[in-house]
Amino acid sequence: MQAQQTTARRITLRGELALAVAVIINSFAVSLTVYAGLGISPVSSFPYAVSLVFPSLTLGTWTYLFQGGLVVTLMILRRKFVPSYLFSFVVGFVFGNLLDIFGAWLPHLPYTMPWRVFYFVVSCPIVGVGIALSNRCKLPIIPTDLFARDLSQIIRKPYANVKTTFDLSCVAVSVLLTAGVLHDLQGIGVGTVVGALTYGRLAGLFGRLIDQKFDFVSVLSHEK
Repeated sequence: MQAQQTTARRITLRGELALAVAVIINSFAVSLTVYAGLGISPVSSFPYAVSLVFPSLTLGTWTYLFQGGLVVTLMILRRKFVPSYLFSFVVGFVFGNLLDIFGAWLPHLPYTMPWRVFYFVVSCPIVGVGIALSNRCKLPIIPTDLFARDLSQIIRKPYANVKTTFDLSCVAVSVLLTAGVLHDLQGIGVGTVVGALTYGRLAGLFGRLIDQKFDFVSVLSHEK
């Protein structure tokens, strides 16, 4: 990302570039967790479970349908129509398509157990960085990230706690769905639980580090 302005303590960056980076690296990281086979990322566990039960649609398609539902839920909670949320759905659509693109490419990588563990370990901090960038880009973001961020504002609870609760809820519903219909916890594993317990806190950690060095402006921030 290219610096636009340097202050005494922080560098100002474009939020549009931050959002683009966040979408790309998060979709890659989620696809990597799917390929690792140790448990899909928590927020993707629900659409992944649905894609197994109803395989006529791809994981990417179910992902942005799920994200659309989250956007609608936020507007219901706010009791008003929020135009910027519609762009968030567009971002989610791009994210879903990138999932399919990366998902088609990753099977060319090695698939031994050490490599699978490596893929999962690498994906966790990538997700944390992507969420941290999303939360600071001053633009509508991926709906799964938007939901936790804005819900924490609506109910006035710490972001890390809301994010962790949301992730665990997605995992719980996915377990019920796959166990009840498929009689097998497909996609749910130790990696899913680890992600649910760590993604929110990693995002908070990386967010604090980013705040020490950078500020962000966008076309919606009304800053020059």
